[in-house]
Amino acid sequence: MSWLEAELREQPDALARFLRAETAAARALVDELAIREIRYVVIAARGSSDNAARYAQYLFGAVNRLPVALATPSLYTLYKTPPRLESALVIGISQSGASPDIAAVVSEARAQGCPTIAITNDPTSRLAVAAERVVALWAGTERAVAATKTYLNSIAAVALVSAALGLDEERLHELLEMPGRVREQIELSTSTTSSLDRYRDVSAGTVVGRGTAYGTAFEIALKIRELSGVQMEAFSGADLLHGPIAAVDTGSLSLLVAPSGPALEGVHELIAELRRRGVAIAAISDAPDVLAAVDTPLPLVTGVPEWLSPLTAVVPGQLAALRLASLRGLDLDHPHGLQKITRTR
Repeated sequence: MSWLEAELREQPDALARFLRAETAAARALVDELAIREIRYVVIAARGSSDNAARYAQYLFGAVNRLPVALATPSLYTLYKTPPRLESALVIGISQSGASPDIAAVVSEARAQGCPTIAITNDPTSRLAVAAERVVALWAGTERAVAATKTYLNSIAAVALVSAALGLDEERLHELLEMPGRVREQIELSTSTTSSLDRYRDVSAGTVVGRGTAYGTAFEIALKIRELSGVQMEAFSGADLLHGPIAAVDTGSLSLLVAPSGPALEGVHELIAELRRRGVAIAAISDAPDVLAAVDTPLPLVTGVPEWLSPLTAVVPGQLAALRLASLRGLDLDHPHGLQKITRTR
């Protein structure tokens, strides 16, 4: 078994370990933040961590009513013109915590007197040292280049901070139930990945998700690109219809990330348009009508709250990326030209 597959299967245990270790600390962190004036959130991240930040944009906005901006690290490092960050909570997300530009954003925010949080798998890293407080991921060693359990725990860290900020014990309870649901999803998705074999020769496609699934669409597209080399691009359903769909045609694949929730509205319209263009369609969903309307259904376990659906919805995408790479005979643990840690400046 590859490191990648082993680490993918470790995700429920890694998630449970994180929640055991950090839930009480998150409550204490919120007590500290309560005395600070926070009007918005700024998040610095790259790669998979940036996809966790996209999830945070929806979650902090919908649940905590806090606008979220994604930082522009080059302003801090290349241009030496960091913006003013009054009243911001600044969060850096990085599995390794080693990227100088992400740490630079957090360091500058701390120097300006902003509350700062590092979400990282290495609590001794450059990013962790730069921040006032650390939410450690507790994912254990991740040897495969492609992130799996560190990404999942980054999503959980965002969810934990959001629920704690909202003083919402019901949401915290729902989150604590998720390791079991992720385990169920891995078992379910493992039994359906062979349905993707028909796409062994596909060369390009789209991954589409909206709302809390938007970041998941980007993460799945990233995983498929880096593992298999298939040129998958991520869009929201609305953005796809505003022009990029012109490049979608016969021979490509569209993978829809469509868990139950407000963003499910409009999915059938999108399916109809893709059908008209002769596109092969797969769907990650718990909605029976959506699964019945596509060529390749990739079912989700039912009963997962929409705000936590990214924890399960990413799993079929991870396994799809693994499957497509395996069909091409590629090295799952060492994708061509990639390294585990990327130190951008």
